[in-house]
Amino acid sequence: MAERITMKGTQGDLSVAVWEAPEVERVVVLSHGYGEHIGRYEHVAAALVERGAAVYGPDHLGHGESAGEQALVEDFERIVDDLHGVVELTRERHPGRPVVLVGHSMGGLIAARYAQRYGGLDGLVLSGPAVGLSVVIVDWLAAPELPNDPIDVAVLSRDPAVGKAYADDPLVWHGGWKRPTLEAFVAADAALEAGGDFGDLPVYYVHGEADELVPMAVARPFVERLRGSDFTERIVPEARHEVFNETDKDQTIAAVADWIERVAVR
Repeated sequence: MAERITMKGTQGDLSVAVWEAPEVERVVVLSHGYGEHIGRYEHVAAALVERGAAVYGPDHLGHGESAGEQALVEDFERIVDDLHGVVELTRERHPGRPVVLVGHSMGGLIAARYAQRYGGLDGLVLSGPAVGLSVVIVDWLAAPELPNDPIDVAVLSRDPAVGKAYADDPLVWHGGWKRPTLEAFVAADAALEAGGDFGDLPVYYVHGEADELVPMAVARPFVERLRGSDFTERIVPEARHEVFNETDKDQTIAAVADWIERVAVR
């Protein structure tokens, strides 16, 4: 189980999960998705710790055990700043160790923007990143009412136990969308478009072929525009949105861990 520490964020205290390894070869920072929390990544962190990584991950502002109104994000740039604070903490604790950032869904958007703004990473993993969604969100914002239904848990994974655990989790947001959050997604897409590609940063992009929440047809072209010279892609056949919670999750997590070991070498 993770140790929990509290850090000062840009707009309140952040709860950060820490999974230390006996002998740290590298650091992995996890960035979770919209409406969820870092506690859902315990199994991902455990697999990476076994491979010599110290793993850190915050509950983003407005999520999990961190400060802020639940599921409210007014500016993703501040969330990126918060993530930078976590990365800096890992550098203080593990000087000289390579750092890889892993972002899923909304966390992938945050991680991509982090790579543009701060750089300094040894690798970037984007899992079903919530990028390019502005084409849909602008229509939602123009409608008389915003979508108010909770996420259909069936879109998360082919494993029904994943959906049940998500639905029963009190730290997961089960309400509808908030206008400032949707506006922040649109602004973040625009910032990413203007921010340039990743250059020579090694990038691993993984996406579920049957992802309905962040359709591959929307996100993949956006990722293609951001990618740099070192790019690896893994499309998981028949997988839904949460590839780290899918029926073949062990293979996907192992493939990501293999790639991280390749790029994050002291």
